[in-house]
Amino acid sequence: MRENTKKQRIRRLYIADYLITPDHVIRDGAVLCENSKIIAVGGVSGFNLNEELEVYTFENGYITPGFLDTHIHGSCGFDCSRVNDSHNPLAAMSASLGERGTTGFFPTVVADEPEKMIANLHVLAQEMNKTLPGADAIGINIEGPFLNPEKSGAQPSCFLREIDLKLAADLIDAGEGLVKVMTFAPELQGSEALIKLLRERNVIASMGHSLAGEQETLRAIAAGANHCTHLFNGMNPLHQRQVGLPGIVLTDDRVTVELIIDGRHVHSRMVDLACRCKPLRQIIGISDGTMASGMPDGAYHIGPSEILVRDGFSQTAGGKLAGTTAMLDSGWHSLMSCGHLSETKAAQAVTFNPAEHFGFADRGELLPGKRADLAIFEKGSNRTLMTVRRGEMIYRAEGI
Repeated sequence: MRENTKKQRIRRLYIADYLITPDHVIRDGAVLCENSKIIAVGGVSGFNLNEELEVYTFENGYITPGFLDTHIHGSCGFDCSRVNDSHNPLAAMSASLGERGTTGFFPTVVADEPEKMIANLHVLAQEMNKTLPGADAIGINIEGPFLNPEKSGAQPSCFLREIDLKLAADLIDAGEGLVKVMTFAPELQGSEALIKLLRERNVIASMGHSLAGEQETLRAIAAGANHCTHLFNGMNPLHQRQVGLPGIVLTDDRVTVELIIDGRHVHSRMVDLACRCKPLRQIIGISDGTMASGMPDGAYHIGPSEILVRDGFSQTAGGKLAGTTAMLDSGWHSLMSCGHLSETKAAQAVTFNPAEHFGFADRGELLPGKRADLAIFEKGSNRTLMTVRRGEMIYRAEGI
C-alpha cells in the first residue's frame, strides 16, 4: 500500500479583545493560522466558526507578533558565552523565553580568550541547530572582543584587543553561518577593514563599547556600520561641544539603535530623547538579559565575568552594571511610559523593527503569509497567556 505523505492541515483561530499588528490595532480581532502560517487577520465577525477550526478565545487578552530579542546573553541558568559551563542547557533558555512571549532570539556572547570564544561558538551553533522547545535561536550576536578597554562594561578588559581580521573571520566561521551582528569600537585601528569584512560575510557591524569621536563615528557609518549597541551604555555621555558616538547615532538616520528597556540601564528621559530623535523603525528594544533572568538572586556569570544579583539587580563585584535579569515582556511598556510611544509603536520596537533590520521578512507582523508567531497577553497585568511559534503552542498559561 502506498503511504499517504500529505501533511495534515491544522487550522487554529485565535480571538482576543484586540490585536496589535503592530502597524495598527484591530478591536475584537482574530488571527487565523494554518499549520505554520497566518492566513487571515481581521475582525472576528468576518470569520466563519466552522467545525474545522480549533478556536481559542481570550476575552480579556490581546495579541501581538511574537517578540524578537536580538541581544540577550542568557536566561534560566544558561550562559551563551559558556555553553558547557552553564547550569542549564540552551533548551531551558528557549523554553523560558517562550513563556514570556518571545519566539526568536540571538544568543549573545562576550569577549574571552580567542580559543575559548571559537570553541564556544562551535558548540553554541550546534545547539542552535537542534529542535528547541520554546523560542527559536535564530542568530548569534558577538559583543567583542574588539572593544575599547576604557568602556569594557562588565567584560574583563584583559580579553579586549585590537582589531584582528583573521580572528574576526575565525569567530564568524565558528558560528557556522549563524552570526548576524558583531560589536566593535570605531576608534580602533583597522575598523573600516573590519566593517568591510563583516559586510562581505553578511554580518551587521554594530558600534559600541567605545569612546569614538565625531569623525571616527562618521567614517565607520560611511564604511557601512549601521547599528549601535545599547545606546547610551558603554560610551561617552552626550556633550554640548564634543560630539561623539551617541550624538551622531541619535541624529544619523543611517543607524539603527538598541535600547535596553529594563528601566534601570537608561534614565526615562534618555529613553524619551532617543524616541524623539530616531525614526520609529530604527529603535530596537533589547533585554540584555543574563543567565540570571528568570532565576533567584545569587551568584552567576557572563562568560568569564562573575556577577551578583540582588533584588533582581545584576552587577559585577566592582559595582558595574552587568546585563539585566529582564525579558522583553516586562520591558517593552517602558517605551510607552518613558518614550511616550503609542502601544503599536512600542510593540513595533520588539517585533517588526528587529525582524526588518536583521532580514527576517517572514515574521514580526500579523499579516497573511507571515509565520504564525503570536504572543497573547492578559490586559492590565500583561501576563503571558499563550505563545505560538510556527503555529505550535510552545506555552499555555495554567487554566487557559
